[in-house]
Amino acid sequence: MEPINVDDLQRFVGSTMEIAIEDKQGGDQAPVVKKIIKKIQYCPDHTHVRFYFDTMYFLAVPLNSKVNQTEVMFSASDLESGLTYTFQKV
Repeated sequence: MEPINVDDLQRFVGSTMEIAIEDKQGGDQAPVVKKIIKKIQYCPDHTHVRFYFDTMYFLAVPLNSKVNQTEVMFSASDLESGLTYTFQKV
């Protein structure tokens, strides 16, 4: 399994995305939110990829997640936490 490549995700910068975080354990489901992706970069210790919504707020996705992506969707499943992060262009 290859780590997430930030360069491959740059196509989402400036796009409005529906973002969902699902728990494979079937726990409480966070609501789907719509956000504009302002910037995507590695965190300083290179363990996560940060999806910035503005200059301060971001969602961090573990770098070693199992990835599934298309031109309009990015999904990363973290096997350790059991969470799946899905970003879908609106």
